[in-house]
Amino acid sequence: MFADTALTEGLIHTLLIAMAPVIELRGAIPYGMAKGLPFWPVFLMAYIGNLLPVPFIILFIRRIFAFLRRSSILGAMIEKLEKKAHLKGRFVNRYKTLGLFIFVAIPLPGTGAWTGALVAAFLDIRLRKAFPVISFGVLTAGILVSLISYSAYFIIHI
Repeated sequence: MFADTALTEGLIHTLLIAMAPVIELRGAIPYGMAKGLPFWPVFLMAYIGNLLPVPFIILFIRRIFAFLRRSSILGAMIEKLEKKAHLKGRFVNRYKTLGLFIFVAIPLPGTGAWTGALVAAFLDIRLRKAFPVISFGVLTAGILVSLISYSAYFIIHI
């Protein structure tokens, strides 16, 4: 019974970590691996968790930013985030959906589903077009992160 509870808690934590901006799937998979959780459930939870915020970001972020921009405290931060999205959006805008895929798929800081969704929203890429591309990018990033994480684990434990 305890093992099932630990497994369930670990997978829920993996899902929640994958939903977090910046950390995303790139942190969730190594977390699950470090906890000794089975690979496929970890991968699935990290994948789903990383994709859950994407539709909400694409559909609502511009309205949320417009609302938050009214605040004197948050206005500067919102301007900075929008500027970042537009700067990163230049690459995506140049290569369209291929650029969005590459941007999301490369597991480096400042890339990923959250930023990809933000860029898609500011470039007016519709959800029905952006979501499949971001999903495939997250899948690719998950494969790359898994290969890197498990290779490092294997090398360390030789």
